[in-house]
Amino acid sequence: MSMPHAEKIAAELSLALTQVAATAELLASGATVPFIARYRKEATGSLDEVAVAAVRDRLEQLQALESRRAAILGSLEERGLLSPELEGALRGAQTLALLEDLYMPYRPKRRTRATVARERGLEPLAIRLWAQDPEDPFDPLEAALPFVDAEKDLASPEEVLAGARDILAEMASEDAEARGRMRELFLRAARFTAKMVAGKETEGAKYRDYFDWNEPAAAAPSHRVLAMRRGEKEGFLTLKAAPPEGDAVALLEGLFLRGGGPVTEQVRLALGDGYKRLLGPSMETELRLETKRRADEAAIRVFAENLRVLLLAAPLGRKAVLGVDPGLRTGCKLAFLDPQGKLLHHDVVHLTGSDRQAGEAKEKLLSLVGRFGTEAVAVGNGTGGREAETFLRGIGLPPAVTVVMVNESGASIYSASEVAREEFPDQDLTVRGAVSIGRRLQDPLAELVKIDPKSIGVGQYQHDVDQAGLKRALDDVVASCVNRVGVEVNTASRQLLAYASGMGPQLAARIVEYREARGPFRNRRELLQVPRLGPKAFEQAAGFLRIRDGEEPLDASAVHPERYTVVEAMARDLGSSVADLLRKPELRARIEPRRYVTAEVGLPTLTDILAELEKPGRDPRERFEPFAFAEGIEKLEDLRPGMRLPGIVTNVTAFGAFVDVGVHQDGLVHVSQLSDHYVKDPSTVVKAGQRVMVSVLEVDLQRRRIGLSMKGATESKRQDSPSESRPAPREGGTRRDRSSKPPRSNWFTDAMERGRRQ
Repeated sequence: MSMPHAEKIAAELSLALTQVAATAELLASGATVPFIARYRKEATGSLDEVAVAAVRDRLEQLQALESRRAAILGSLEERGLLSPELEGALRGAQTLALLEDLYMPYRPKRRTRATVARERGLEPLAIRLWAQDPEDPFDPLEAALPFVDAEKDLASPEEVLAGARDILAEMASEDAEARGRMRELFLRAARFTAKMVAGKETEGAKYRDYFDWNEPAAAAPSHRVLAMRRGEKEGFLTLKAAPPEGDAVALLEGLFLRGGGPVTEQVRLALGDGYKRLLGPSMETELRLETKRRADEAAIRVFAENLRVLLLAAPLGRKAVLGVDPGLRTGCKLAFLDPQGKLLHHDVVHLTGSDRQAGEAKEKLLSLVGRFGTEAVAVGNGTGGREAETFLRGIGLPPAVTVVMVNESGASIYSASEVAREEFPDQDLTVRGAVSIGRRLQDPLAELVKIDPKSIGVGQYQHDVDQAGLKRALDDVVASCVNRVGVEVNTASRQLLAYASGMGPQLAARIVEYREARGPFRNRRELLQVPRLGPKAFEQAAGFLRIRDGEEPLDASAVHPERYTVVEAMARDLGSSVADLLRKPELRARIEPRRYVTAEVGLPTLTDILAELEKPGRDPRERFEPFAFAEGIEKLEDLRPGMRLPGIVTNVTAFGAFVDVGVHQDGLVHVSQLSDHYVKDPSTVVKAGQRVMVSVLEVDLQRRRIGLSMKGATESKRQDSPSESRPAPREGGTRRDRSSKPPRSNWFTDAMERGRRQ
């Protein structure tokens, strides 16, 4: 990385130059973000994963800028257009936008009106007009007479001047300073204006918020930008983005008009036409791309935060589990799993049929639970889930058997996937789904990595955002979570292993093949015998791979093999073994970390090592605690305004949070109802998977929508109408046709619709 790049990134991210340079060098050597953050703290000054990823992303952007700069310089040089002045300006351009602005006048382009005018020989007249030279006063109409030529479709002086103005309009629209100033105006003062497409009132009713909508583009939140763009794409809305036209034209006139008179008037006409026809649309396109980029970043950030919480949900652990995929008509599918998640038996029971069927189901369940030593029951939260949960709680299961509702989002995707077919080639989709539900209780992370993160159901407008950026962000989150927890190399699936630092799908598959052929790995060093797993991959992965009950005690910990000698030195100095050091806190208390500081191993690494020795291979996730919905509340019709219910947050968006209260339909806690205090960002109050108490504000049976509140007990008892406590969720926006606004008392239905569209 060049020094200017390092200095630029350091300044932008408020990091030391040495931190950025070291991180860039490690990235260039093939090191992963988790590895750098965990095992190269001395080099980077203890940068965390967020900072390392930020350096990586900005470095890639600057490299893309340099690549484009080189391509432009090469093109201009090849065509003989590269002057020293232009080369200097291009090499000094600090942004891609400025680089493209400078290149625009020289870019090969399709035939334009200005191109045609130049072909007709009007450029000399255009240049003379553009100069507006007070020492060269002339009448434009008289100056145009010599250019009149019927054979060139220039039948009058007026047509000649129109062609000259076409050239002037293009000159102004391609001027780098004009584009830069206009871009600033658009970013600062443009407003989004959305309108309903005539005749689409009923068909596009879900976009009624935007049938006559106006708000500052700079302040428009992510979900509204994406919603308006989707409405436009689906043909229900027209969407414009521009500042007041008078301000934009005045900006151009201030740049290019000099003096007055007929000549200046021709330039004025050209500037107005150039803005409307060329520069305005170009800037609007840029603004829409920029606001889309910002909206994408915000939506992706929400998705990533929700996904992280879900992946790091507390695992039940290695216990025998019964996975239940509920079904009212076809019956509940049962999958009995051993503590490692292996399918032992599958079956079907009918819980909601006749009394005879219910009795048979009870008898079968109790028999199978005893037979397979089931310690917990995982019930999918889909259709029939609450009925199944209620039935299971009432059949007299052993007191030690916990019944838990499990979010089954994406289970059907897994069931039909190639991964599921590989795992269970002889089972149908329903059995695979029940297995996935059971395994999600045992270890959410290990099971959810098998599913495309976009299918897990915790995103906001995930199908509308930049898919490459979304994939990059979600892959980063999954990799971060997997490496934070660590991977049991002898039991992990191929999909889980693939996310370990330095691995990937191919090496993960080879590890699985190796252990299936030769048995469990006995130590980390044995990984080097896996075909094509070389020293570099081993360096990146070893610290994140766990081997429990192996030959080397430290292999079960996050201590990297490259630092085993440090731990061995500690044990040796204490006259003990490494195993004793792991078992006896009194020995560890005698360790003086500073004695082991070297040029390569500093206090940050030594601190991490001592923490690992205290709890080797500890799982950073919280301890599992069972959760139960309110008894007797199983369907939408059971809800009444004023009820206080336990719930689980299923999704967090920019406008609030969706909460499952056990009625097969998530309710919305609007951002205005999240707290007694003002909340700007819902993610600062709630997280996906969080357990909360909510009050029911409103139930819309026809639309199957629920309005909830997390405000305090006093506020809940008062049951203020939503219209009284609702802050305007459309900051800075206006709706000119007030009659089109839905009733204020149904505010939550609009947000619910936005959530449903996601």
